[in-house]
Amino acid sequence: MQHSLSELLEIAKDAACVAGKEVLDIYDKGTFEAYEKDDESPVTSADYKANDIIMEALGRLTPDIPVMSEELPQLPLAQRSKWSKYWLIDPIDGTQEFIARSGDFAVNIALIENNEPVLGVIYWPPGETLYFASKGQGAYKRCSVETKKITVRQFEVPSEDVVMIAISRRQSRERVFSRMSDKRSYQTLPAGSCSLKACLIAEGKADVFMRLGVTGEWDTGASQCIINEAGGKILAATFDELSYNKRDSVENPDFVVLGDQRVNWQSIINYK
Repeated sequence: MQHSLSELLEIAKDAACVAGKEVLDIYDKGTFEAYEKDDESPVTSADYKANDIIMEALGRLTPDIPVMSEELPQLPLAQRSKWSKYWLIDPIDGTQEFIARSGDFAVNIALIENNEPVLGVIYWPPGETLYFASKGQGAYKRCSVETKKITVRQFEVPSEDVVMIAISRRQSRERVFSRMSDKRSYQTLPAGSCSLKACLIAEGKADVFMRLGVTGEWDTGASQCIINEAGGKILAATFDELSYNKRDSVENPDFVVLGDQRVNWQSIINYK
């Protein structure tokens, strides 16, 4: 059965919320086991539970669409390259935050079509907040019963306004500021997972986020669609485009999430 993009968006939203509510229940009860992957990154039994829930829903409702998940073995590019469309999921983005009990973790589901994110859903369970977007239809935030359109913050004077940097609580501020031009004034907004920091930019609460370190394509797929539709961009820290399902490796380069596109971000961020 062929589904429209709007129908696929509803499927992704429902799957993310169901998985997120189960994850929140596990989080509140503290009934999870933590492990270490081969690459030394953390994973928990809650990640696997969320993955199972999402995989079941997508497999049942869209059996013709393949799925790439952080918690599944990655197929070789020779097989993946045949996919014109596929789901890209991160069952829990911010597993370290989940373990640390900061509350800053999220469920991410994206749809990639012709190597481009065309649908993105990010659900923040502790805040019962859903961010979502589909190509050409804008970006939205649903909290409780209210749904509103979101956009990046528009600077009054793009060359002079104070820049709000979303920054991880566990990231070295010195390392981030060493890559920012000293010609601007900055404030920082601490946050948790990559996707939630991207959402802060999409809804205009922050202006830029630089991610330095290992991430996978599932860490940016949903965020990229939401940011694009909110009027911003996600790019490699070198200001090249990110790629999806084009390389043997599914690791991202260091990347930046950018708000107001009238700002000359390349004069602000000195990535070396």
